Amino acid sequence: MFNIQQRTTLLQNIFRVILGAFMLYAGIGHLTFLRTEFQAQVPTWIATSKDLRDIIVLASGAVEVAFGILLILGGKLKVKTGIALTVFYVLIFPGNINQYVNQIDAFGLKTDNQRLIRLFFQPVLILWALWSTGAVIFLKNKLKK
Repeated sequence: MFNIQQRTTLLQNIFRVILGAFMLYAGIGHLTFLRTEFQAQVPTWIATSKDLRDIIVLASGAVEVAFGILLILGGKLKVKTGIALTVFYVLIFPGNINQYVNQIDAFGLKTDNQRLIRLFFQPVLILWALWSTGAVIFLKNKLKK
């Protein structure tokens, strides 16, 4: 087994914890008060049934809560968490595209411009997850070997 730990700076740790808090909030929202909003984002090509969309929202909410906890705790799993969270962000991006393409009003995004602008935040979240967990440096060093 290879060592997957990476030292991070105080600034990275602060941003990692902030991202963790956002993930906890989003996850709790999936499970409770934002459940309907998140159901509107599940692409119809994935699930046409409201019940299936609800199951997807609940499952992704549980995953987001787990990511939030792992990000806040940091420790030996932070690099793996950053990489896994990046994959998660890529996997859920079709929901954001679906909201834009199908002009779905959710999360206060009521215009095409607002929904389009939101699409550009996903790469920011990906970079945030990779940078704040030290995964960028870890992957860069891994590629050099």
